[in-house]
Order: sequence, then structure tokens, then C-alpha cells
Amino acid sequence: MRAFCSWSGGKDSAFALYEAKKEGIEVAALLTIMAAEPEAGGRSRSHGLSEAVLRRQSECMGLAHEFRSTTWAEYEAVFSAALADLKGTGVECGVFGDIDVEDHRRWAERVCGKAGLEWREPLWGRDRTKLVWDLLAAGFRAIVVSCDKEKLGEKFLGREIAPGLIRELEARGVDAAGENGEYHTFVFDGPLFARPVEYATGDVREHDGYLFLSIK
Repeated sequence: MRAFCSWSGGKDSAFALYEAKKEGIEVAALLTIMAAEPEAGGRSRSHGLSEAVLRRQSECMGLAHEFRSTTWAEYEAVFSAALADLKGTGVECGVFGDIDVEDHRRWAERVCGKAGLEWREPLWGRDRTKLVWDLLAAGFRAIVVSCDKEKLGEKFLGREIAPGLIRELEARGVDAAGENGEYHTFVFDGPLFARPVEYATGDVREHDGYLFLSIK
């Protein structure tokens, strides 16, 4: 089955893509929706990654990458239009990285259904903490690029997802997988990559109670 992957640049979309490929799904392209002005224009939502950085990820994986830009008000319409375009290239299915947030799953099912596409959630229903350990065991490497200012704070930005960090998050009462939005990541290496993504970190920005680390 030929598919696209809804791509954030973070660990969950990367692991979902990895698991989908293990199931025999041919992921032909990534799809990323960027925030339009005035909503942090030019960067991905939640993760705050630039198009240049996201393209470098897909280049290192040898995958095509589709981008769209929109406000929250027009998000679903723009996403649906992108699905129609992808279907026109022979895509039959969408791959998403949700774990257990039911509203997200229902949305993915609905928009794919309207576009005449199947959908897959390879991570769905798995234990959150075990999922992070499985990600590390598979060989993925990722750093924290955005986080809740109150629950975590700036000192967590730039830290690599590793056993010590997982335990520290749990000790603070924070979900190890960040499924509640406590933090988001940037994946720079792993079994999907022909070579690691070379990057540098930059300044820290704040928006709506979240801190974002610039990646170059």
C-alpha cells in the first residue's frame, strides 16, 4: 500500500513511519503543515521547525516532502486539499503518529475518509513510556526542541531523549512520551536515515507558554 506520513519532524511521526514500513506499507511522501502568519509563520506547529530543517530530514531519508501553510482556522481545509493532491499521485493511505488521544485519531480517520484514503495509526494503544524505550531500542536519536515553560522550562531544551531524561521526566510527573503536549522533539538520526541530519542550535523563543529552541 502506497502511503504518506503526517510529519512533524519529531519522534512520534518518525516511529510511526518506521513501524508502518515494518508492516509492509510503502511510505512515498511526507506531509507537513506549516503555520502561516501571524501564527509563528514559516515554522511547523508545536515543534517550531523551519522548512529547511524538515527538508533536510526528508533528504536524509530519501523521501519526497509536501508542504502546505495555513492558519488554524483553515487547517482542515488545507490539509484536505493536500490529501486530494497526494491521492492524485497514487497515494492510498495516511500514516499518523497518535498514541492514545482519541480526538486526534477520529480527526485523522475523518479527513482521510473524506479524501477516499485509508489511514493507519501504528503506535495506537501502546504504553506511552514503553514506546519511548522502544524508540531508543530501535536506534532513533532526538532532542527536545519545544516544551511547556511551567512544567519543564528552558533547561530541558536541547537535551537528547535518553534513559536519564525519561526517568527525570517521570520523577517530575511529566508523561515520558510528551503525549499531553509537555514537550516536542526533533529527530536527527535512526534506522530511517541514510545519514544523520547535521544541525546546530540557536536562540530560544517563547509563544503561548511554550519555549522553542531554534534548529539550524
